[in-house]
Amino acid sequence: MPFYNMVAPVPVQVLREYIRDHGLHFSGTMVYLVSKVANSIPEFRWRIREDKVIEHDTVHPSFTVRTEDSDVFSFCYVAFVDDYPVFINALQSAQAAMRTSPSLEDAPERDDYLFMSSVPWVHFTGFSHAMHIPVRDSVPRISWGKIKSVNTEDLMPLGVQVHHSVVDGRHVGLFFERFEEYCMSPELALRIGQ
Repeated sequence: MPFYNMVAPVPVQVLREYIRDHGLHFSGTMVYLVSKVANSIPEFRWRIREDKVIEHDTVHPSFTVRTEDSDVFSFCYVAFVDDYPVFINALQSAQAAMRTSPSLEDAPERDDYLFMSSVPWVHFTGFSHAMHIPVRDSVPRISWGKIKSVNTEDLMPLGVQVHHSVVDGRHVGLFFERFEEYCMSPELALRIGQ
């Protein structure tokens, strides 16, 4: 399968300060921002079905959450809406439900996902997702890692794995560009209190 992955350090100091100053949660904000950026790029909403490429109107995050069992994680799905407070409320409800009733599989007939992983223990420079590859899996996989201060700048690794038949390097570059813009001006993306 023609998958490829790009990892780049993203400056997140302004975003972290904004999150702290507004009492927000970092992980939920990351899920929202990644979803917002991916939904703004048509190719991140394209999927291969049989011998055709289809485009979803909206794609939705599916990510892992820790459960009440010590080291068991659950997949957690949240419908994406481009309204930060509404999305965060839905995300928190979904996380609470998955902590007590975990799910280890996404709905197999759906492909309108964005698979996400947070790896806050490692400031990675490369990342490869574990995959059971069906014939036409074209769901993007996006991961972020441990933030590290480098020359007075807080950098977070961000990895984007995509199917090359639907997402080109130009589109991944656009993803990184827009994501970095939101990290530098989070008020534009989150629109809190507006």
